Parts: sequence; C-alpha cells; structure tokens
Amino acid sequence: MRKLAAILSLLLIASIIAVEVPGQEISSGTHRLVSPVRLTEAKWTDGFWHQCTATCRDQTIPAMWEIMQGTKYKPYLEHFRIAAGLSDGNYHGAPFNDGDFYKWMEAVCAAYAADRDAEWDARLDEIIGIIANAQRKDGYIHTPVLIANRNGNAEVRPFGDRFNFEMYNMGHLMTAACVHHEVTGKDDFLAIACKAADFLDEAFRNPTPQQATHAICPSHYMGLVDLYRATNERRYLNLAERLIRMRDQIVDGGDDNQDRVPLGRQTEAVGHSVRATYLYAGIADLYAETGDEELWKPLSAIWSNVVEKKMYITGGCGALYDGASPDGSKNQGEITRVHQAFGRNYQLPNITAHNETCANIGNVLWNWRMFLASGDAKYVDIMELSLYNSVLSGVALNGTDFFYTNPLRQQDIAPVELRWSRTRVPYLTSFCCPPNVARTICEVNGFAYGRSERGVWVNLFGSSTLDTTLPNGDRITLRQETDYPWNGRVNIAVETLSQNEMSLFLRIPGWADGAKLLVNDKPHRVTPGAYAEVRRLWKGDDVIELVLPMQPQLVEAHPLVEEIRNQIAVKRGPIVYCLESTDLPADVHVGDVAIPLNATFTTRFDNELLGGVTVLEGKAEVANVKPWGNELYRPFKPHDAKKIDLKLIPYFKWSNRGKSEMTVWMPLGQ
Repeated sequence: MRKLAAILSLLLIASIIAVEVPGQEISSGTHRLVSPVRLTEAKWTDGFWHQCTATCRDQTIPAMWEIMQGTKYKPYLEHFRIAAGLSDGNYHGAPFNDGDFYKWMEAVCAAYAADRDAEWDARLDEIIGIIANAQRKDGYIHTPVLIANRNGNAEVRPFGDRFNFEMYNMGHLMTAACVHHEVTGKDDFLAIACKAADFLDEAFRNPTPQQATHAICPSHYMGLVDLYRATNERRYLNLAERLIRMRDQIVDGGDDNQDRVPLGRQTEAVGHSVRATYLYAGIADLYAETGDEELWKPLSAIWSNVVEKKMYITGGCGALYDGASPDGSKNQGEITRVHQAFGRNYQLPNITAHNETCANIGNVLWNWRMFLASGDAKYVDIMELSLYNSVLSGVALNGTDFFYTNPLRQQDIAPVELRWSRTRVPYLTSFCCPPNVARTICEVNGFAYGRSERGVWVNLFGSSTLDTTLPNGDRITLRQETDYPWNGRVNIAVETLSQNEMSLFLRIPGWADGAKLLVNDKPHRVTPGAYAEVRRLWKGDDVIELVLPMQPQLVEAHPLVEEIRNQIAVKRGPIVYCLESTDLPADVHVGDVAIPLNATFTTRFDNELLGGVTVLEGKAEVANVKPWGNELYRPFKPHDAKKIDLKLIPYFKWSNRGKSEMTVWMPLGQ
C-alpha cells in the first residue's frame, strides 16, 4: 500500500507541476521586480566564496552527517527510522530536530547543484525513502508525535502544544524539497512536501484563535510560497496567506512571538529574533506574490527600525539573552518575557550580545526577499553585511565547530555567566544554527545574481560564472573575476552575443564613495547605495570594470547606544574588523587598548594567516591604569599611555587560534 501511495503522490505532483522552461521560474511572482537565478546557473570559480563553499562541501556537510546519522548526541535520521517502523525507540531530542535535519538535507542539495556528487544523490534518495515511510497517510509528519503514537501513546496529537515546532519543521521540509526538486529534477521529496501542505490546508481550513498560536519560528510561510512557486498550485499560496492572516485572531499574545499587536499595526522589531526575521521574510514572500501594500507597509517600518536602531554593526540581530517587552510600557499588563530577542531601541550590548547565528541568517533571508520585491540595493547591502560578518562568524575555519551566539566583545572576566559556549564547539544542544549555516553558505551563489525583464542583476561580488535565460528567451553568460572582499577591483565579461538590448545592473554598495565603473574603458555614472544600469546590445567581448574603494573606515555609533559611547570600530569594504588578544603582548588585555584620534591603517594580505586574510596594521594606545578590584566606583586619576603595534583581523575569523579575548569596539585615545 505504501508503494501504491507513493506512486499516486508522484502522479499528483506530475499533474500540478507546470512545464518548465530551462532558466525560467515556474511562477516568477507578478509583484517581484527581480527573480533569483537557479543554483545550477551561478557557480563560484575561485576566491572567497569558492573557498567557503568548498569547506562546507568537504568538511561541514560530512561532519554533520556523521552527527545526524548516528545517536551519539541526539537521533536525527534515527527518529525518522523509528517513526517509519524501521527501528525501535523513543523520541530523544528537541522538538525542532526534524527541521534541523531538513536544513542539512537542503545544504546537501545545494552542494549537489555545484558538484553533482552521485554518492550524496544516492544517499538523499535513501533518506527520502525513509521520510516517506514515516509520513502519515494524511500527510502529517512530525516525528515526536509519530513516535509517541507508534509506541502506543494516543494522547499525543498533532498541534497539541504550540511550542512543539510542527510548523517550523514542515516549513523547512517544504523548502528543502523544493531545492531538491530544482537541482535534481526528482519529485519524490516534493511529493512528501505536498502531502504535508495538503494536511495543513485541511487542518487549518477554518483556523480558530487557538490554532492561530501555532506559528513558532514560522519557516512554513517561506516554505509554502516556495512550494507554490515549484508546483504552481495556488492552494499553497492561499494557505500561506490564510496562516499569516490568522495571526490577527490571537487575543493573548506577546512580543516574544510577535503576536501581541496585529501585523498591520506593527512598526518595530520585537521579541525572539529568529522568529521575527523568519516572520518578516515569509511576509515579504507573500507580498511578492500578491502585491498587497498592507503587507509591505509594516515590513518597511520594521526594517527601518532594525537597521536604524536595533542591528549590530555586523548585521547581527537579537541583543538580549533574556528580557521583557514592551520594556517600560505604561500598560504593565501587556509586558511579557522575551528571550534571544531584540531589545529596546539602541540597546546593543557587546559582551552579552546574543546575536544567534540563525537570527543573522534570518536577516539575510528577509533582506533578500525585500530586494527581490523592490530591486532596492539597500537590502543587498544589509544582506552582504550579515553574510560576511555575523553569519560566517557562526562557523570555524575548519568547518566543523560552531557558535550559537556571536558577541562583539569577549573578555576573560564577564559580568555574568552565560548559557552558551564562548568558543566554537562541534555540537550544540540546540543544533539549529550549524545546518542553517551550511545551507546558507552553499546557496550564496543563488544570491549573487538576479534576473528581470530588463536584464541581469549583479548583487554580490566573487569570481564566478553565470549562464541563465531571461524571460524573453535570451540566453546570457558572463564571467566575473575578482579578489573581493580583499580587493575592490571587479571585472565582468559578457560572453554571449545578445539578440536584443539588455541591461546589466551592478550594485554599488552604500559604503563605496568614490566607486568607478568603466564599460569598455569608458566611464559610467554610479551612485553609492544604488544599482548602476548599463544597457546596450552586448557584442560578446564587452568588458566591465568596477573599482570599489577599500580604505579602512573608522565607525562610530549613535550616541544613544550607551554601551559604545566614545568608542569606534573599524570597517573595510563589507568586512568588520576586530582586535584579538592573540595579536597583543601577553600583559595587555583587549579592554586596555584605545585607538588614537588620528589613527591610520595600512592593509596587508597575509596568505599564511587564518586561511588567507587582509589584516589592518597601525598604532594603538595602552593606558597605564591600576587594575580594578571589587570596588564599583573609584576616584579618577589621569594616566599615561604607551604606544603599541596594532593588528586587526576580520571579525568573522576570530576564535580560530585558541582561546582569546576579542573586541569590535575600542575606546578613543588621545
């Protein structure tokens, strides 16, 4: 019977999937100004992202498989085997472990798009078969419930606990299945996702206020829209809209899950930062398909609030381990506990910064979708900032150790004991971030370019090739060569002869004052923070040269960010730099170091350091200050300072040379 059900599911998929034109979207979204390219169309050829994806493919994904196929830490694949009746046992793990396994599968699929590794393809086939056998006939799939039922506990039912993460897990199932279908052309995983969506469509046909609370970490909004685009089945888009709209039925919500205030009235980011950024990304997806301005209005207001008042210089999101929101409200009855959350406006601590890696990835997903809907470069600027800094910081250079949180300062003496490791480790009890990093790194090539009716959009810089087809049928191939982000020179060659005029849109980052663009050696006007459009009939040998200034910049924060008043950070291009104690004399702590007012830095690429990195070198001041004891205050006394040599490294590469102190922000000296 299971084989017959599988065959019927595949026949159903075949009946609803539209005929696919190579290089074109099945459903591009009538309100999406830019469409993404396929993962198979954009490929890294050398340089920064080529190295990152190679490490992910060769180290991260296999190491994670060793964890997830076994039971040393927690069962992942084994849970599906138990649910399918292939093994005996109980559920042992976090309720969101299914979703983490789906994220790892998505990473494997994205890597397969580049290397076509037959061994991983066969392994995916085997895993998908196990998941299909675990899925209930009605489409429900969530192993904590399925295992309890199989073991005789009929009292455990679907959606019995809003914190059981069923929607989160199924959302990641849908997205992973869509990526698998895109890169392999197979329908078996997609059939499982469609059955799960069909179950949700029936279960939430007339949602109640109680059902409305089941939206914790809402990856399912993105997943359903992904499924709609992959199958052209309108029911899935309607379901996504219905599930988003039902949030307004909640009468006793709180800020931790962004449901205290109806969506249309929200103007600032509150609560759990992963839940928030996933929510905003899903709403942006829905807007792209519906064009409903009532969705875009709160998104725009919340985005401005994050970027102007709540985001770290690294693109990190979620200042607080724990807190209360809305903090300071006159109506104290509406205040609820929040965790791993956005804080008040301008509340951006350093040592105790949470900045969960998943939240920073959520920031990427949200800004990517805002860009696709609008074509506005400011969203890609934030996406790039997060990718290079607060996302990559989540994984070590070896590809097998991970951070859950990403603070901007680490000192030997901290003000409070914190619950997450201050060094990267191979396994975390909450293992959501590692597979999320893996799938994100393997999919950055999909962010690098976009396409629209007018042409190709160059969003991210890195040595790569693009071979895609525009909506009018014109095939475009181009090659990008650059040492970015260590060097600001980018060369692009359009290698195909176009039959019609086509535009090449090149992002000029907002930080790139003085950028220069040459087309066949002729200057072209550019504006930082916008796309430069070059429209012409391409001849097949046209060459574009973009030169982005990469001088180190001293950065200060708004004076209301009290934690870093009179401190500065150093940034070069998209990279935020930090000071690590490894590069200081043994008797100097990072908290002792100040940056002179007239500080200047020289750049040097060190191929032997941290896998190859551009370091910033200059002078700093170290104050001769009496060590602090237990006193909270003491009389101020002027002190002398000595000069020392200073070396700064990219923030995302800290903690790769053993235990160390680190800081991004440093006080101003003399």
